[in-house]
Amino acid sequence: MDGPGGIDLSAAIAAPGQSPGAISIDIKSVKKRYPATANSAGIVALDDVSLTVKSGEVVVIIGPSGSGKSTLLRTINALEKIDSGTIVVNGDVVTNKATDLPAFRSKVGMVFQHFNLFLHKTAMENVILPQVAVKRRSRAEAEANAGKFLAKVGMLERANNYPSQLSGGQQQRVAIARALAMNPQVMLFDEATSALDPETVGGVLDLMRELAGEGMTMVVVTHEMHFAREVADRVVFMDAGAIVEMGTPEQVFRNAQSERTRKFLSLVG
Repeated sequence: MDGPGGIDLSAAIAAPGQSPGAISIDIKSVKKRYPATANSAGIVALDDVSLTVKSGEVVVIIGPSGSGKSTLLRTINALEKIDSGTIVVNGDVVTNKATDLPAFRSKVGMVFQHFNLFLHKTAMENVILPQVAVKRRSRAEAEANAGKFLAKVGMLERANNYPSQLSGGQQQRVAIARALAMNPQVMLFDEATSALDPETVGGVLDLMRELAGEGMTMVVVTHEMHFAREVADRVVFMDAGAIVEMGTPEQVFRNAQSERTRKFLSLVG
């Protein structure tokens, strides 16, 4: 499967042992509570959440701020510990204490709201370093791979620029290239466009559309309703730490069954 410039992307999107339609992510009865502090009451972040994502599927999670969307996404990558329940990603039991989390995370790409690039490293070095440190690739292999994916996201000409010399949209493209260069089985996007100015949002969304079209398994938390309508295989609406409604974009946006879903959609357009 070729991307722009004839780059073969099949290695980046093929999960070993996974065929299209097989369950890639299996979340069962997950609960997460932040305990009370001197300044705040306890918060139920996730309230008995269950969700499956098939290989090659794009699931978009929407909902108001504080609804648990980002928390759920971060539990998939074990960046947030859960109180109970199980999470399995392509056979790796994320919630098992014996799971090698660094090795597991190398197979799950995550793109954050705030880029998380090394400010003292060039774009090229930002893409090379995780490959060498985690994947144990040679410098030459990592550099060649970095070049391919920087080209993929339209950033090869800026390979020697530092983050301070790049716009927000360009930094986010480098962050996506960094994640793809690890050859992930799954990509997680946590409000990847919310910190961008309106002029650069479209380019990043176009790149995400392209990845979806190539068959990448994706879970996306976003406030971009047009993107959800256009790209998602399924839309999940969350509120107060729970999944209120899920279905195809047609079902959720045109025929929502929950009054809470309808109210939210009426406000966001």
